[in-house]
Amino acid sequence: MDRADIVHENFLRRVAERDFPPGAAPSGPLTAVGAVAIYRAACLSRALDRTSRAMQKAGQGFYTIGSSGHEGMAAVAAALRPTDMAFLHYRDAAFQIARAGQVPGQSITWDMLLSFAASSEDPISGGRHKVLGSKALFIPPQTSTIASHLPKAVGAAYAIGAARRRAPEHKVLPDDALVVCTFGDASANHSTAQGAINAAGWTAYQSTPLPLLLVCEDNGIGISTKTPKGWIRASFENRPGLRYFEADGLDLFETFRVASEAADFVRRRRKPAFLHLRTIRLYGHAGADVPTTYLSRAEVEAEEANDPLLHAARLLAEAGVLTPDEALAIYVETNERVARVAARAVERPRLKTAKDVMASLIPPERANRPVNGPSSEAREAAFGTDMRQFDTPQPMSRIINWALTDLMLAHTEIVMMGEDVGRKGGVYGVTQKLQSRFGPDRMIDTLLDEQTILGLAIGMAHDGFLPMPEIQFLAYFHNAEDQIRGEAATLSFFSDGQYANPMVLRIAGLGYQKGFGGHFHNDNSVAVLRDVPGVVLACPSNGADAAMMLRECVRLAREEQRVVVFLEPIALYPMRDLHAEKDGAWMTTYPEPGRSIRLGEVGVHGRGTDLAIVSFANGYYLSRQAAARLEAAGHRVRVIDLRWLSPLPEESLLAAVEGCARILIVDETRRSGGVAEGLMALLAERTEAPVERLTSEDSFIATGPAYAATMPSADGIFATATRMIEGTK
Repeated sequence: MDRADIVHENFLRRVAERDFPPGAAPSGPLTAVGAVAIYRAACLSRALDRTSRAMQKAGQGFYTIGSSGHEGMAAVAAALRPTDMAFLHYRDAAFQIARAGQVPGQSITWDMLLSFAASSEDPISGGRHKVLGSKALFIPPQTSTIASHLPKAVGAAYAIGAARRRAPEHKVLPDDALVVCTFGDASANHSTAQGAINAAGWTAYQSTPLPLLLVCEDNGIGISTKTPKGWIRASFENRPGLRYFEADGLDLFETFRVASEAADFVRRRRKPAFLHLRTIRLYGHAGADVPTTYLSRAEVEAEEANDPLLHAARLLAEAGVLTPDEALAIYVETNERVARVAARAVERPRLKTAKDVMASLIPPERANRPVNGPSSEAREAAFGTDMRQFDTPQPMSRIINWALTDLMLAHTEIVMMGEDVGRKGGVYGVTQKLQSRFGPDRMIDTLLDEQTILGLAIGMAHDGFLPMPEIQFLAYFHNAEDQIRGEAATLSFFSDGQYANPMVLRIAGLGYQKGFGGHFHNDNSVAVLRDVPGVVLACPSNGADAAMMLRECVRLAREEQRVVVFLEPIALYPMRDLHAEKDGAWMTTYPEPGRSIRLGEVGVHGRGTDLAIVSFANGYYLSRQAAARLEAAGHRVRVIDLRWLSPLPEESLLAAVEGCARILIVDETRRSGGVAEGLMALLAERTEAPVERLTSEDSFIATGPAYAATMPSADGIFATATRMIEGTK
């Protein structure tokens, strides 16, 4: 028999026979009405698990990862408010069901069965995944939460305090709310969990408000690997800045009492707490997983004998709330009702086309208050004497600094965060003076953890802020890339556009730094960013473009709720000259605040038709040098600056190369997986002109004299272009 059927039959028989597992007597503040509501939620969660397994066997369901054994989470939900944002473990159906009972108008059984059936009418994901989540219940959807949701939970909790001090336009959470984040004992060992919990303690240790309740659902096993007994308690009981609570998740009265105490501590003290909740896992991990393949039958049966629903029926009887027969009747009726509803849910429509699936990949636009821009007095107070230099050509780093200043003046919901962005002003000085201009609340110096930096940004976006996190170097992004790929960029997709994580992520990157860093501070691969659906990747080559593109990036995040990455070429930060020493030809003046470069708009220098050179960032700078030599040799060329690396500005690029006899792509990223691959495909499919590419080698970058040896050079561009134009080998 299926283990789910065995557990079901055991429950029916043992309740009828009054054969209950032993346990403590019911105690605590839980009322009779509240106890029955928790029990009903637990029964519904169990019935949904059984039904989803049956649906999958019948080919009408497509994924099962059940909550059986974790029904105690219904009592945790009952101890919280429905406006406390919840980032949930995938075993927390009982939590969502219990919370639905706190909010009028919820059709929780129908809604969850639509999700199990992958129906396009599923109110949270629109049929894209079996997920927990609800906009009305303050539960953003999660998929496989292997701790990746903990960093943003820290960020959302931090945002509550920040919003009390400076409320953003799109504020969501009440001032007295808390954030609850749940996860399993196996996930607690993940580096992401450890980093997030450390960040929570680090923050609280400094007395910064952080109303966060972490709930570890300890069922003692992660798929097939057991958690050492006592490990979770030993690991978290004495963490600095973190109050530890412990409860038996099989006892709904104790769980409600301890969860209420933990929630009260978090809400009153505005400090994080860790609730260690003992649970069991029934039926195995997920899908067709058979627990007896890695556990003895005796171990499996011992867990089944400790069924939390059996404990609940005993406790309710001892408390005089429900007789065993009444508890059994609720269980049976719930199972029958779920089966009836499921028969209708599997008949509802499902997604069919790529267009349908992708409809929520890009978030919907949102209305914002009009912004008239800062007053001249406000700008003078912020910029001071810098305003006198606006008409004087400046390097890119300074112009980005000024653009950030204007943007933060115009949009008070912008918050920047990262390592060294505040007091130091960034490794390259790009954020100098911003902390003195806007204060540490808006220029947040974080601890050294890229996952925390991005999680803080994602979480603050959940409460209406417009975050602009900074990652010091492109290579460092790999430490936390799943925060973008698995969290920020998927949120709109899995919530049918109901949730979004608007942000502008600034990253300093690419190569050509002389004598500094090697591969870890010079990374010329952007494949990881271009590979994430829905993410916009911008990359300027000069100061004026950087300012105007940055304004567009903020507009995309603010109005269209997009996840935007603004990649700043480090080697061009201080660049002043183009053709000769002290010519100052690569510096630009600061463009007026109203000017911007729209998404997909490319830059074109020259009108020659012999050859079009397509490039970006350092490659564009070097191509401009080569183009001057080509023109001097009598060749007519034009140089095109892509500016936008994802999505590629296809139509603008095709218009820009029109009429050119040949096309050369200069790509400072690597030959394999580089930007040129997409460009080659586009130009081969849409133009008749011969196309070649000059790329970096498939190599890491060296330090010292060979810093640029693996990447395109002005000489190499000139030689390749000459050969193409003259037809020589």
